[in-house]
Amino acid sequence: MNPLILGLLLLLLFTPALPAHAANDRGTVEPMQGFPPSRESQVTMKNYREYPLSRWGFRNAGAPLNVVMIPRAGEIYRLTGPLRPELGQREFTDLHGRTLPFDDLFEANYADGLVIVQGSRLLHERYFHDFGPDAQHIWFSMTKSLASAAFGLLVAEDKVDLQASPVKYIPELRGSGFERVTIQQVLDHATAIDFRENYTDLQSDFFQYYAPALNLAWLPGAADAQPEDAKIYGVYDFLVHFVKPDPALQPGDAFDYNSSNADLLGWLIARISGQSFHEFVQQHIWARLGTEHDAFIAVDRAFMPVATGGMNTTLRDAARFGMMIRDRGTFRGEQVIPASWVDATLDIDDRLQANMAANAKYSDDPWLAYHNMWWVLDDELGEYCAVGVHGQVIYINRRADTVMAWFSSQPVASAARNKDFHSKLKAARELAAALTR
Repeated sequence: MNPLILGLLLLLLFTPALPAHAANDRGTVEPMQGFPPSRESQVTMKNYREYPLSRWGFRNAGAPLNVVMIPRAGEIYRLTGPLRPELGQREFTDLHGRTLPFDDLFEANYADGLVIVQGSRLLHERYFHDFGPDAQHIWFSMTKSLASAAFGLLVAEDKVDLQASPVKYIPELRGSGFERVTIQQVLDHATAIDFRENYTDLQSDFFQYYAPALNLAWLPGAADAQPEDAKIYGVYDFLVHFVKPDPALQPGDAFDYNSSNADLLGWLIARISGQSFHEFVQQHIWARLGTEHDAFIAVDRAFMPVATGGMNTTLRDAARFGMMIRDRGTFRGEQVIPASWVDATLDIDDRLQANMAANAKYSDDPWLAYHNMWWVLDDELGEYCAVGVHGQVIYINRRADTVMAWFSSQPVASAARNKDFHSKLKAARELAAALTR
Protein backbone atom coordinates (compact mmCIF):
# COMPACT_ATOMS: atom_id res chain seq x y z
CA MET A 1 0.00 0.00 0.00
CA ASN A 2 1.17 3.53 -0.74
CA PRO A 3 2.85 4.85 2.48
CA LEU A 4 0.90 8.12 2.34
CA ILE A 5 -2.43 6.32 2.14
CA LEU A 6 -1.40 3.99 4.94
CA GLY A 7 -0.32 6.94 7.02
CA LEU A 8 -3.62 8.73 6.55
CA LEU A 9 -5.50 5.62 7.62
CA LEU A 10 -3.36 5.37 10.74
CA LEU A 11 -3.79 9.06 11.49
CA LEU A 12 -7.54 8.59 11.44
CA LEU A 13 -7.20 5.59 13.70
CA PHE A 14 -5.01 7.16 16.37
CA THR A 15 -6.38 10.69 16.44
CA PRO A 16 -8.48 10.92 19.63
CA ALA A 17 -12.21 11.17 19.08
CA LEU A 18 -13.93 14.50 19.62
CA PRO A 19 -15.97 15.20 22.75
CA ALA A 20 -19.67 14.49 22.46
CA HIS A 21 -20.51 18.18 22.32
CA ALA A 22 -18.21 18.66 19.31
CA ALA A 23 -18.99 17.70 15.73
CA ASN A 24 -19.04 13.90 15.71
CA ASP A 25 -21.02 11.81 13.27
CA ARG A 26 -21.05 8.95 15.76
CA GLY A 27 -22.05 11.13 18.71
CA THR A 28 -25.65 9.92 18.68
CA VAL A 29 -25.00 6.32 17.63
CA GLU A 30 -25.54 3.74 20.35
CA PRO A 31 -23.12 0.83 19.89
CA MET A 32 -24.19 -2.65 18.82
CA GLN A 33 -27.84 -1.96 18.06
CA GLY A 34 -29.79 -4.88 16.60
CA PHE A 35 -29.25 -8.57 15.85
CA PRO A 36 -27.07 -8.36 13.86
CA PRO A 37 -25.95 -4.83 14.73
CA SER A 38 -26.60 -2.09 12.21
CA ARG A 39 -23.58 -1.11 10.12
CA GLU A 40 -23.23 2.31 11.76
CA SER A 41 -23.39 0.84 15.28
CA GLN A 42 -21.06 -2.11 14.66
CA VAL A 43 -18.00 -2.15 16.95
CA THR A 44 -14.82 -3.39 15.27
CA MET A 45 -11.12 -3.55 16.05
CA LYS A 46 -10.73 -0.42 13.96
CA ASN A 47 -13.29 1.71 15.83
CA TYR A 48 -13.52 0.24 19.37
CA ARG A 49 -11.68 3.28 20.83
CA GLU A 50 -14.02 5.82 19.17
CA TYR A 51 -16.67 7.33 21.43
CA PRO A 52 -19.49 6.31 21.86
CA LEU A 53 -18.67 2.90 20.34
CA SER A 54 -15.95 2.69 22.99
CA ARG A 55 -18.62 2.36 25.68
CA TRP A 56 -19.22 -1.15 24.35
CA GLY A 57 -15.66 -1.81 23.16
CA PHE A 58 -13.99 -1.08 26.50
CA ARG A 59 -16.29 -3.40 28.44
CA ASN A 60 -16.11 -6.17 25.84
CA ALA A 61 -12.44 -5.89 24.87
CA GLY A 62 -12.23 -9.63 24.34
CA ALA A 63 -14.34 -9.19 21.22
CA PRO A 64 -12.13 -6.86 19.13
CA LEU A 65 -8.85 -8.04 20.72
CA ASN A 66 -7.10 -11.34 21.34
CA VAL A 67 -6.97 -12.23 25.06
CA VAL A 68 -5.87 -14.88 27.55
CA MET A 69 -7.55 -15.62 30.87
CA ILE A 70 -6.38 -14.86 34.42
CA PRO A 71 -8.65 -17.09 36.54
CA ARG A 72 -9.76 -16.15 40.03
CA ALA A 73 -9.17 -18.61 42.88
CA GLY A 74 -10.20 -19.29 46.46
CA GLU A 75 -12.96 -17.86 48.61
CA ILE A 76 -14.43 -14.54 47.49
CA TYR A 77 -13.59 -11.63 49.77
CA ARG A 78 -16.95 -9.96 50.26
CA LEU A 79 -17.12 -6.18 50.39
CA THR A 80 -19.67 -5.04 52.96
CA GLY A 81 -22.03 -2.44 51.57
CA PRO A 82 -22.68 -0.11 49.90
CA LEU A 83 -23.12 1.60 53.24
CA ARG A 84 -23.17 5.30 52.30
CA PRO A 85 -25.00 5.83 49.02
CA GLU A 86 -25.63 9.45 50.04
CA LEU A 87 -22.01 10.17 49.09
CA GLY A 88 -23.16 10.12 45.50
CA GLN A 89 -25.31 13.19 46.19
CA ARG A 90 -22.58 15.41 47.62
CA GLU A 91 -21.95 18.32 45.30
CA PHE A 92 -18.62 19.20 43.70
CA THR A 93 -17.57 21.62 40.99
CA ASP A 94 -15.86 20.19 37.94
CA LEU A 95 -13.32 21.85 35.66
CA HIS A 96 -16.04 22.72 33.15
CA GLY A 97 -17.54 25.02 35.81
CA ARG A 98 -20.51 22.76 36.59
CA THR A 99 -21.57 22.11 40.20
CA LEU A 100 -23.04 18.62 40.31
CA PRO A 101 -23.70 15.73 42.68
CA PHE A 102 -20.71 13.37 42.78
CA ASP A 103 -22.43 10.65 40.71
CA ASP A 104 -23.70 13.14 38.14
CA LEU A 105 -20.27 14.72 37.86
CA PHE A 106 -18.73 11.36 37.05
CA GLU A 107 -21.44 10.52 34.53
CA ALA A 108 -21.13 13.95 32.89
CA ASN A 109 -17.39 13.33 32.48
CA TYR A 110 -17.83 9.97 30.71
CA ALA A 111 -17.49 7.56 33.65
CA ASP A 112 -18.82 4.02 33.15
CA GLY A 113 -18.77 3.17 36.85
CA LEU A 114 -17.18 4.00 40.19
CA VAL A 115 -16.67 2.42 43.61
CA ILE A 116 -15.58 3.94 46.92
CA VAL A 117 -14.03 1.75 49.62
CA GLN A 118 -12.87 2.88 53.05
CA GLY A 119 -11.12 0.25 55.09
CA SER A 120 -12.88 -2.97 54.11
CA ARG A 121 -16.27 -1.30 53.68
CA LEU A 122 -17.83 -0.57 50.32
CA LEU A 123 -19.22 2.91 50.90
CA HIS A 124 -20.68 3.58 47.47
CA GLU A 125 -20.85 2.26 43.94
CA ARG A 126 -22.59 3.47 40.82
CA TYR A 127 -22.72 2.29 37.21
CA PHE A 128 -23.70 4.14 34.03
CA HIS A 129 -24.72 3.33 30.46
CA ASP A 130 -25.61 -0.34 31.02
CA PHE A 131 -22.29 -1.12 32.71
CA GLY A 132 -22.56 -3.21 35.88
CA PRO A 133 -20.78 -5.01 38.73
CA ASP A 134 -20.35 -8.26 36.77
CA ALA A 135 -18.90 -6.70 33.60
CA GLN A 136 -15.19 -6.47 32.85
CA HIS A 137 -13.61 -3.30 31.50
CA ILE A 138 -10.18 -2.69 30.01
CA TRP A 139 -7.65 -1.05 32.34
CA PHE A 140 -5.35 0.27 29.60
CA SER A 141 -2.23 1.69 31.34
CA MET A 142 -3.41 0.96 34.87
CA THR A 143 -1.89 -2.40 33.89
CA LYS A 144 1.55 -0.79 34.25
CA SER A 145 0.98 -0.43 38.01
CA LEU A 146 -0.07 -4.07 38.24
CA ALA A 147 3.13 -5.04 36.41
CA SER A 148 5.13 -2.98 38.91
CA ALA A 149 3.49 -4.79 41.82
CA ALA A 150 4.33 -8.15 40.26
CA PHE A 151 7.90 -7.05 39.59
CA GLY A 152 8.34 -6.18 43.25
CA LEU A 153 8.10 -9.85 44.12
CA LEU A 154 11.21 -10.56 42.04
CA VAL A 155 13.03 -7.59 43.56
CA ALA A 156 12.27 -8.83 47.09
CA GLU A 157 13.60 -12.27 46.21
CA ASP A 158 16.90 -10.71 45.02
CA LYS A 159 16.30 -12.05 41.53
CA VAL A 160 16.80 -8.65 39.93
CA ASP A 161 19.13 -5.70 40.41
CA LEU A 162 17.35 -2.38 39.88
CA GLN A 163 20.63 -0.68 39.00
CA ALA A 164 21.50 -3.23 36.32
CA SER A 165 20.81 -2.88 32.62
CA PRO A 166 17.91 -4.97 31.29
CA VAL A 167 20.53 -6.58 29.03
CA LYS A 168 21.71 -8.55 32.08
CA TYR A 169 18.46 -10.52 31.92
CA ILE A 170 17.50 -10.14 28.25
CA PRO A 171 20.71 -10.30 26.18
CA GLU A 172 18.70 -9.74 22.97
CA LEU A 173 18.44 -6.07 23.98
CA ARG A 174 22.16 -5.50 23.50
CA GLY A 175 22.56 -2.63 21.04
CA SER A 176 19.04 -1.32 21.64
CA GLY A 177 18.07 1.89 23.41
CA PHE A 178 17.56 -0.09 26.60
CA GLU A 179 21.18 -1.26 26.92
CA ARG A 180 22.46 1.91 28.59
CA VAL A 181 19.57 2.33 31.07
CA THR A 182 18.93 0.87 34.50
CA ILE A 183 15.83 -1.10 35.36
CA GLN A 184 14.91 1.62 37.87
CA GLN A 185 14.91 4.13 35.02
CA VAL A 186 12.58 1.83 33.10
CA LEU A 187 10.21 1.85 36.09
CA ASP A 188 10.31 5.67 36.19
CA HIS A 189 9.96 6.31 32.42
CA ALA A 190 13.36 7.98 32.43
CA THR A 191 15.00 5.85 29.75
CA ALA A 192 15.99 8.58 27.22
CA ILE A 193 15.01 6.41 24.27
CA ASP A 194 14.55 7.67 20.74
CA PHE A 195 10.98 6.50 20.36
CA ARG A 196 7.86 8.58 20.86
CA GLU A 197 4.22 7.64 20.90
CA ASN A 198 3.83 9.94 17.93
CA TYR A 199 0.38 10.12 16.33
CA THR A 200 1.29 12.58 13.57
CA ASP A 201 4.57 11.42 11.98
CA LEU A 202 3.44 9.06 9.24
CA GLN A 203 6.92 7.57 8.92
CA SER A 204 7.41 6.95 12.65
CA ASP A 205 8.25 3.59 14.12
CA PHE A 206 5.04 3.89 16.12
CA PHE A 207 2.92 3.83 12.97
CA GLN A 208 4.87 1.28 11.03
CA TYR A 209 5.86 -1.25 13.68
CA TYR A 210 4.73 -0.66 17.28
CA ALA A 211 0.97 -0.50 16.79
CA PRO A 212 0.67 -3.68 14.70
CA ALA A 213 3.06 -5.60 16.97
CA LEU A 214 1.07 -4.61 20.06
CA ASN A 215 -2.15 -5.76 18.40
CA LEU A 216 -4.29 -3.16 20.16
CA ALA A 217 -5.10 -1.26 16.99
CA TRP A 218 -6.31 -2.07 13.50
CA LEU A 219 -3.92 -1.64 10.61
CA PRO A 220 -4.48 -2.77 7.01
CA GLY A 221 -3.24 -6.34 6.68
CA ALA A 222 -1.54 -6.42 10.07
CA ALA A 223 -3.58 -9.32 11.40
CA ASP A 224 -2.49 -11.45 8.44
CA ALA A 225 1.25 -11.13 9.16
CA GLN A 226 3.08 -14.36 9.94
CA PRO A 227 6.16 -14.67 12.20
CA GLU A 228 8.30 -16.17 9.44
CA ASP A 229 7.62 -13.17 7.21
CA ALA A 230 7.75 -10.25 9.69
CA LYS A 231 10.91 -9.02 11.41
CA ILE A 232 8.65 -7.16 13.82
CA TYR A 233 5.94 -9.64 14.78
CA GLY A 234 5.35 -9.24 18.51
CA VAL A 235 6.13 -6.27 20.72
CA TYR A 236 9.32 -7.88 22.08
CA ASP A 237 10.67 -7.80 18.52
CA PHE A 238 9.96 -4.08 18.44
CA LEU A 239 11.89 -3.48 21.68
CA VAL A 240 14.92 -5.30 20.30
CA HIS A 241 15.04 -3.98 16.76
CA PHE A 242 13.59 -0.44 16.81
CA VAL A 243 14.06 1.24 20.18
CA LYS A 244 17.27 3.28 19.99
CA PRO A 245 18.94 5.69 22.44
CA ASP A 246 18.17 9.40 22.17
CA PRO A 247 21.58 11.05 21.65
CA ALA A 248 20.28 14.33 23.08
CA LEU A 249 19.43 12.84 26.49
CA GLN A 250 21.05 10.77 29.19
CA PRO A 251 19.01 8.15 31.07
CA GLY A 252 17.51 9.60 34.23
CA ASP A 253 17.57 13.19 33.01
CA ALA A 254 13.92 13.45 31.99
CA PHE A 255 10.52 11.91 32.64
CA ASP A 256 9.08 10.86 29.29
CA TYR A 257 6.08 8.57 29.62
CA ASN A 258 6.48 5.76 27.09
CA SER A 259 4.52 2.53 26.91
CA SER A 260 7.46 0.52 25.64
CA ASN A 261 9.02 0.74 29.11
CA ALA A 262 6.16 -1.30 30.54
CA ASP A 263 6.37 -3.76 27.65
CA LEU A 264 9.96 -4.31 28.73
CA LEU A 265 8.91 -4.72 32.37
CA GLY A 266 6.48 -7.46 31.37
CA TRP A 267 9.23 -9.20 29.40
CA LEU A 268 11.60 -8.98 32.38
CA ILE A 269 8.99 -10.59 34.63
CA ALA A 270 8.53 -13.44 32.17
CA ARG A 271 12.24 -13.97 31.47
CA ILE A 272 13.33 -13.86 35.14
CA SER A 273 10.40 -15.88 36.54
CA GLY A 274 10.15 -18.40 33.72
CA GLN A 275 6.40 -17.80 33.56
CA SER A 276 4.25 -15.84 31.16
CA PHE A 277 3.28 -12.46 32.59
CA HIS A 278 -0.37 -13.45 32.96
CA GLU A 279 0.50 -16.74 34.66
CA PHE A 280 2.80 -14.94 37.11
CA VAL A 281 0.14 -12.35 37.94
CA GLN A 282 -2.52 -15.03 38.36
CA GLN A 283 -0.45 -17.17 40.72
CA HIS A 284 1.09 -14.45 42.84
CA ILE A 285 -1.55 -11.70 42.87
CA TRP A 286 -4.94 -12.43 41.33
CA ALA A 287 -5.44 -15.79 43.10
CA ARG A 288 -4.76 -14.09 46.44
CA LEU A 289 -7.19 -11.14 46.31
CA GLY A 290 -10.49 -12.95 46.86
CA THR A 291 -11.72 -11.58 43.55
CA GLU A 292 -15.28 -12.15 42.40
CA HIS A 293 -14.50 -12.74 38.73
CA ASP A 294 -11.88 -14.04 36.36
CA ALA A 295 -9.76 -11.38 34.70
CA PHE A 296 -8.38 -11.45 31.20
CA ILE A 297 -5.57 -9.65 29.42
CA ALA A 298 -5.05 -8.61 25.82
CA VAL A 299 -2.11 -10.19 24.00
CA ASP A 300 0.16 -8.87 21.28
CA ARG A 301 0.46 -10.36 17.81
CA ALA A 302 2.75 -13.08 19.19
CA PHE A 303 0.14 -13.80 21.89
CA MET A 304 2.33 -12.38 24.68
CA PRO A 305 0.35 -10.51 27.38
CA VAL A 306 0.30 -6.73 26.97
CA ALA A 307 1.81 -5.60 30.27
CA THR A 308 1.58 -1.97 29.21
CA GLY A 309 -2.21 -1.85 28.95
CA GLY A 310 -4.10 -5.11 28.44
CA MET A 311 -5.71 -6.00 31.81
CA ASN A 312 -9.52 -6.36 32.04
CA THR A 313 -11.46 -6.80 35.28
CA THR A 314 -14.65 -5.84 37.04
CA LEU A 315 -14.64 -2.60 38.98
CA ARG A 316 -14.84 -4.15 42.45
CA ASP A 317 -11.94 -6.45 41.63
CA ALA A 318 -9.87 -3.46 40.52
CA ALA A 319 -10.69 -1.90 43.90
CA ARG A 320 -9.53 -5.06 45.69
CA PHE A 321 -6.14 -4.70 44.02
CA GLY A 322 -6.08 -1.05 45.14
CA MET A 323 -6.94 -2.04 48.71
CA MET A 324 -3.97 -4.41 48.80
CA ILE A 325 -1.65 -1.64 47.61
CA ARG A 326 -3.16 0.87 50.05
CA ASP A 327 -2.51 -1.58 52.91
CA ARG A 328 1.20 -1.95 52.11
CA GLY A 329 0.82 -5.15 50.17
CA THR A 330 -1.37 -7.05 52.64
CA PHE A 331 -4.78 -8.52 51.94
CA ARG A 332 -6.89 -10.65 54.30
CA GLY A 333 -3.94 -10.70 56.69
CA GLU A 334 -1.54 -12.12 54.09
CA GLN A 335 1.44 -10.35 52.57
CA VAL A 336 0.81 -10.42 48.82
CA ILE A 337 3.42 -7.84 47.73
CA PRO A 338 6.39 -6.94 49.97
CA ALA A 339 5.64 -3.84 52.03
CA SER A 340 9.08 -2.45 51.26
CA TRP A 341 8.30 -2.48 47.53
CA VAL A 342 4.87 -0.86 47.96
CA ASP A 343 6.37 1.81 50.21
CA ALA A 344 9.12 2.52 47.70
CA THR A 345 6.56 4.08 45.34
CA LEU A 346 6.14 6.95 47.81
CA ASP A 347 9.87 7.48 48.27
CA ILE A 348 9.97 10.61 46.10
CA ASP A 349 13.32 12.38 45.80
CA ASP A 350 14.14 15.78 44.36
CA ARG A 351 15.10 14.36 40.98
CA LEU A 352 11.76 12.63 40.47
CA GLN A 353 9.95 15.86 41.35
CA ALA A 354 12.18 17.92 39.10
CA ASN A 355 11.66 15.54 36.18
CA MET A 356 7.89 15.84 36.50
CA ALA A 357 8.02 19.61 36.88
CA ALA A 358 10.18 19.90 33.76
CA ASN A 359 7.75 17.97 31.56
CA ALA A 360 5.63 20.67 29.92
CA LYS A 361 2.92 18.18 28.98
CA TYR A 362 1.90 17.83 32.63
CA SER A 363 2.65 21.35 33.85
CA ASP A 364 -1.02 22.14 34.52
CA ASP A 365 -1.76 18.81 36.22
CA PRO A 366 -1.49 18.00 39.95
CA TRP A 367 1.12 15.20 39.78
CA LEU A 368 4.05 15.45 42.16
CA ALA A 369 6.07 12.71 40.48
CA TYR A 370 5.96 9.43 38.59
CA HIS A 371 7.69 6.50 40.29
CA ASN A 372 7.66 2.72 39.89
CA MET A 373 4.87 3.02 37.31
CA TRP A 374 2.52 4.91 39.64
CA TRP A 375 1.37 8.55 39.43
CA VAL A 376 2.04 10.24 42.78
CA LEU A 377 -0.06 13.16 44.02
CA ASP A 378 1.08 13.55 47.63
CA ASP A 379 3.75 11.32 49.13
CA GLU A 380 2.98 12.41 52.71
CA LEU A 381 -0.72 11.54 52.42
CA GLY A 382 0.05 8.34 50.55
CA GLU A 383 -2.09 9.65 47.70
CA TYR A 384 -1.37 8.14 44.31
CA CYS A 385 -2.97 6.53 41.29
CA ALA A 386 -2.84 3.91 38.63
CA VAL A 387 -3.99 5.62 35.42
CA GLY A 388 -5.09 4.40 32.00
CA VAL A 389 -6.01 6.25 28.83
CA HIS A 390 -9.64 7.22 28.27
CA GLY A 391 -10.09 7.75 32.02
CA GLN A 392 -9.29 4.57 33.97
CA VAL A 393 -8.16 5.21 37.56
CA ILE A 394 -7.40 3.40 40.81
CA TYR A 395 -7.06 6.21 43.35
CA ILE A 396 -5.39 5.46 46.70
CA ASN A 397 -5.32 7.68 49.78
CA ARG A 398 -3.63 6.02 52.75
CA ARG A 399 -4.42 8.81 55.23
CA ALA A 400 -8.12 8.54 54.38
CA ASP A 401 -7.83 4.70 54.33
CA THR A 402 -9.68 5.00 51.04
CA VAL A 403 -9.59 3.49 47.57
CA MET A 404 -11.72 4.73 44.71
CA ALA A 405 -11.76 3.07 41.32
CA TRP A 406 -13.50 4.21 38.19
CA PHE A 407 -13.70 3.18 34.58
CA SER A 408 -14.50 5.60 31.77
CA SER A 409 -15.03 5.92 28.05
CA GLN A 410 -13.61 9.42 27.63
CA PRO A 411 -13.49 10.47 23.96
CA VAL A 412 -9.98 11.92 24.33
CA ALA A 413 -7.39 9.33 25.33
CA SER A 414 -4.75 11.36 27.18
CA ALA A 415 -5.16 12.54 30.76
CA ALA A 416 -2.83 15.50 30.32
CA ARG A 417 -4.80 18.76 30.65
CA ASN A 418 -7.97 16.75 30.08
CA LYS A 419 -10.86 18.41 31.91
CA ASP A 420 -13.00 15.27 31.80
CA PHE A 421 -10.23 13.25 33.46
CA HIS A 422 -9.16 15.84 36.01
CA SER A 423 -12.72 16.77 36.97
CA LYS A 424 -13.21 13.24 38.28
CA LEU A 425 -9.81 13.14 39.96
CA LYS A 426 -10.42 16.52 41.63
CA ALA A 427 -13.79 15.41 43.00
CA ALA A 428 -12.32 12.13 44.26
CA ARG A 429 -9.52 13.95 46.08
CA GLU A 430 -11.98 16.37 47.67
CA LEU A 431 -14.26 13.57 48.79
CA ALA A 432 -11.33 11.59 50.22
CA ALA A 433 -10.26 14.65 52.20
CA ALA A 434 -13.82 14.95 53.57
CA LEU A 435 -13.76 11.30 54.61
CA THR A 436 -10.81 12.01 56.93
CA ARG A 437 -12.80 14.57 58.91
